[in-house]
Amino acid sequence: MLSVTAIFSVSLILFSVIDIIGSLPIIVNMKKEGVEINAKIATCFAAIIMISFLFFGTAILGAFGIEVPSFALAGALIIFLIGIEMLMGIRLFRDHHDDGGSGSIVPIAFPLLAGAGTLTTIISLKAEYDTWSIIAGIVINLVIIYIILRSSDWLTTKLSPQLAATLRKVFGIVLIAIGIQMFKDNFIM
Repeated sequence: MLSVTAIFSVSLILFSVIDIIGSLPIIVNMKKEGVEINAKIATCFAAIIMISFLFFGTAILGAFGIEVPSFALAGALIIFLIGIEMLMGIRLFRDHHDDGGSGSIVPIAFPLLAGAGTLTTIISLKAEYDTWSIIAGIVINLVIIYIILRSSDWLTTKLSPQLAATLRKVFGIVLIAIGIQMFKDNFIM
């Protein structure tokens, strides 16, 4: 049964981890460098990656002999570190991108939108929320992602660097708290 509270919680957690607002400067910079970004393609591939990992992530972990609670603890640590990155303005995780060409699938869909943090979060959410709430949260985020990618040029003229930095820090604090809560919930097994 779908719970509005669960859907809201999942949506907020994923929104914080995906950090599409914080990624806006990266997207704008890529466009300035001549990288073509197709919002529909990027959103569709991110959806395929996220939904696939929701359903098959546990099987993939099982193939490596990893239990879901252990993966959830690892996810809590990653979410915590992403929150530290956002709050402190430092880079712990680094991605290398090619210049020019199409960036809709790589690096936008993966790893920017559906990267390690997002996939870890999705599998970690399975320990606490039902599948339909997670799917609803993913879909809500995909709609937001699509809208932001479609209007990224317009948003850059309206969103000041100070506001983007403030939003990034606020979501960083939220992620740190979520990481601590997930660790606490999964540590006592």
